[in-house]
Amino acid sequence: MKDMNSRTDMYRANAIRVLCRITDGTLLTQIERYLKQAIVDKNPVVASAALVSGIHLLQTNPEIVKRWSNEVQEAVQSRAALVQFHALALLHQIRQNDRLAVSKLVTSLTKGTVRSPLAQCLLIRYTSQVIRESGVNTQTGDRPFYDYLEGCLRHKAEMVIFEAARAITVLSGVTTRELTPAITVLQLFLSSSKPVLRFAAVRTLNKVAMTHPMAVTNCNIDMESLISDQNRSIATLAITTLLKTGNESSVDRLMKQITNFMSDIADEFKIVVVDAIRSLCLKFPLKYRSLMNFLSNILREEGGFEYKKAIVDSIVILIRDIPDAKESGLLHLCEFIEDCEFTYLSTQILHFLGNEGPKTSDPSKYIRYIYNRVILENATVRASAVSTLAKFGAMIDSLKPRIFILLRRCLFDNDDEVRDRATLYLNTLGGDGSVVETDKDVKEFLFGSLDIPLTNMETSLKNYIQNPSEEPFDINSVPKEVKSQPLVEKKAPGKKPTGLGAPPTGPTSTADTYERILSSIPEFTSFGKLFKSSAPVELTEAETEYAVNVVKHIFDRHVVFQYNCTNTIPEQLLENVFVIVDASEAEEFSEVGSKPLKSLPYDTPGQTFVAFEKPEGVPAVGKFSNMLRFTVKEVDTSTGEAEDDGVEDEYQLEDFEVVAADYMVKVGVSNFRNAWESMGPDFERIDEYGLGPRESLAEAVSTVINLLGMQPCEGTEVVPSNSRSHSCLLSGLYIGNMKVLVRLSFGIDASKEVAMKLAVRSEDENVSDTIHDIVASG
Repeated sequence: MKDMNSRTDMYRANAIRVLCRITDGTLLTQIERYLKQAIVDKNPVVASAALVSGIHLLQTNPEIVKRWSNEVQEAVQSRAALVQFHALALLHQIRQNDRLAVSKLVTSLTKGTVRSPLAQCLLIRYTSQVIRESGVNTQTGDRPFYDYLEGCLRHKAEMVIFEAARAITVLSGVTTRELTPAITVLQLFLSSSKPVLRFAAVRTLNKVAMTHPMAVTNCNIDMESLISDQNRSIATLAITTLLKTGNESSVDRLMKQITNFMSDIADEFKIVVVDAIRSLCLKFPLKYRSLMNFLSNILREEGGFEYKKAIVDSIVILIRDIPDAKESGLLHLCEFIEDCEFTYLSTQILHFLGNEGPKTSDPSKYIRYIYNRVILENATVRASAVSTLAKFGAMIDSLKPRIFILLRRCLFDNDDEVRDRATLYLNTLGGDGSVVETDKDVKEFLFGSLDIPLTNMETSLKNYIQNPSEEPFDINSVPKEVKSQPLVEKKAPGKKPTGLGAPPTGPTSTADTYERILSSIPEFTSFGKLFKSSAPVELTEAETEYAVNVVKHIFDRHVVFQYNCTNTIPEQLLENVFVIVDASEAEEFSEVGSKPLKSLPYDTPGQTFVAFEKPEGVPAVGKFSNMLRFTVKEVDTSTGEAEDDGVEDEYQLEDFEVVAADYMVKVGVSNFRNAWESMGPDFERIDEYGLGPRESLAEAVSTVINLLGMQPCEGTEVVPSNSRSHSCLLSGLYIGNMKVLVRLSFGIDASKEVAMKLAVRSEDENVSDTIHDIVASG
């Protein structure tokens, strides 16, 4: 405290820095006057120290700091650059939860009162945030504050110019007209003498090229000069940007230039180059030979696991999407596993080779590479190689005698897993090794899709071992629904857990809990077996007096809505709680029963139910409005006793919808290709759809997945950031326990128009037609 009154500014600044570590509210209140005075101190070091202390204290004592708004507002007008910067940061943090206050702050400061370049950069970021939240004016088509960002492009400070250009490029739904001034500025930075400016410009243009490649083409000449830049990070970004924006005739020239410096850059930048080359190959399939040769050459060079994995994944994708590249790509992978030091990549390639190798014109040429792994590798790779050999023997009858000789040699391996696999395949494929066709059921048993999530299988086996039974284990008892981990939602401190909104912590699954609750209600016992229960849908906001969410339980001919309610007011007891549901916008549903909740004390979750009948086997959809009604009784908090008389009251809840995805259970398959082929083309339906303009290809893929409510397979839900086409595989179980498999092929053009090809296979032709109807109407 003595230092706070010192005549030496440095002592005062250091004292403030120490005081900001105090968390006791009473003590802070005593010294609050000193801190407020320090904020408007004439010495910029003292004022900045006080403002930075305020930023720290805001995390622990926000009530005290929020009282300093007037002083902080005054500090924003300071002529000292650092004071203005810290003052603006603190003022925004004080008001960040009030969108209107933030908008007013930005409006007042964008009129030219900010002089500090640092503060100007901060203001640009806050302005960009306001633009994202407000969107585009639907009447004029203009964005608020866009003129301010464009004006900052003419600022004298380079950091402000770049920050404004970057803010414009990341605007949601930015148009070519809006991008043009920002691209022009970034193009000038490409020829700057400062490496940091060149790097920032080319990095930003690289991101723009992912969504607006045509807008960046004017910079290609400047970027070509950066290929020989001494900074390899800049050269890498320049190359990858050119790969996204270049044409087919420039591919070979770019490949030669890339080869010269690949050995000089870090693995993380090599991965960026590999991803760009993969996208380029998918864009120009006729250039697959030169691009595949480039990938195979760098695959043989030194590199870490992530780098090698990126190359292998790229080759696998090219083989799948470009049929002509299959044979050369498989040979490149075979040569790589001869010297591969990564067990994961070896097993991945062997598995892929077992699926694709038998379908080539000369499968026998791959046997040598596979059997070498049995002789030279570790136990994990040897076991994978045995399975791959067996796949060749099962799929290619003419190779079966030679495959059996190799499998018999594996019986003498010193690893149990290798011997067990060899024994299994020899016995099931027909141990004499004669040239006969392998039975279809045997192929399905050995290499077909399991149709059961492995996590569910593991859980069921553990339960079976922990609870011994004389009955043998029944694989049909394993649930097929994917049991996702419960999401931890960010809720306000006053938000209470709402009934069964979160899965129980015990070994019983949420689905089992729901089924047990519903079967105990006599009104619902005639509905049959429960098909699916949805995730809870919140019907109230955080910090409200009543917390309510709904779970949709789907039966064959009925839908039951379970409303999980929690009373968050200690002074109230709710009785005769029920929900009035308006189904006027859900014409195919008719209410058949309900079960009210007799009593809802404070902080004790309870459930009330409403049941509807719907057409059998039809994915009926609709919107439901909800009103919570109850009798309120005052409670004496000291004794816990409620008054005898109550008051009728009601509480409006949010609307919710029953959608087509509610009739689909996410069920994964271990091998989609085998599952697809075993399903057969009898009930296959194929059609093409235009999805209209989309923000990105990833958004289109996510929208279709959410619409169908199916399980993505083999990681195909992830879309590479710069991809112009993508394939996605989905599997699921439709109401009535009908298996469904879906193949989606997406493409996006320069105008962001997305087209989609949809192929569906199922056990019933009506189900295949229904999936197409859902997409057509969605």
